[in-house]
Amino acid sequence: MFPCSECGESFSERAELTAHKKSHAEARTYSCSDCGKSFNKKGNLMAHQRTHSDCGECFTERGTLISHQKTQKPFSCSECGKCFAQTGNLFAHQRTHLGVKPYSCSECGESFSRKSSLITHEIVHTGEKPFSCEECGKCFTQRGTLILHQRTHTGERPYSCSECGKRFPRRDYLISHLVSHR
Repeated sequence: MFPCSECGESFSERAELTAHKKSHAEARTYSCSDCGKSFNKKGNLMAHQRTHSDCGECFTERGTLISHQKTQKPFSCSECGKCFAQTGNLFAHQRTHLGVKPYSCSECGESFSRKSSLITHEIVHTGEKPFSCEECGKCFTQRGTLILHQRTHTGERPYSCSECGKRFPRRDYLISHLVSHR
């Protein structure tokens, strides 16, 4: 057996493993906002996002999952298909497609499509850093920044170059690297 060092999946032939490894080498530029998993195609991300349910129940068949999700999240976005349990959340989501940003920061004037994004942003002005690293104690204003920092401890490099296979801990590092292949 030939195991993949990236994900642990095993193959009976080396050629199968080599072909499989190429899937890890593709650039994964689309990240799930719910769990952080990255994908190389927007369609794959959208399909993945539909697997997240509020109740945590899992299904083996896609049709059963979709039926279940309609009972859990009956309101879907006509633009991208993402589902929501409440119409208010759907309307807030749809503003992201329209570019409508009704929530403005009184401190700097920056606008946001969601009130929660404004609240997250306002922390920058207060100096509060509520997200701390369990490994070293360093604190951050945003959860996403903490996640990026934690990769310095874990060595996780989820973004890989489709040209040479080199891996990076952050998407912006990969994008900068891609210029070197032009």
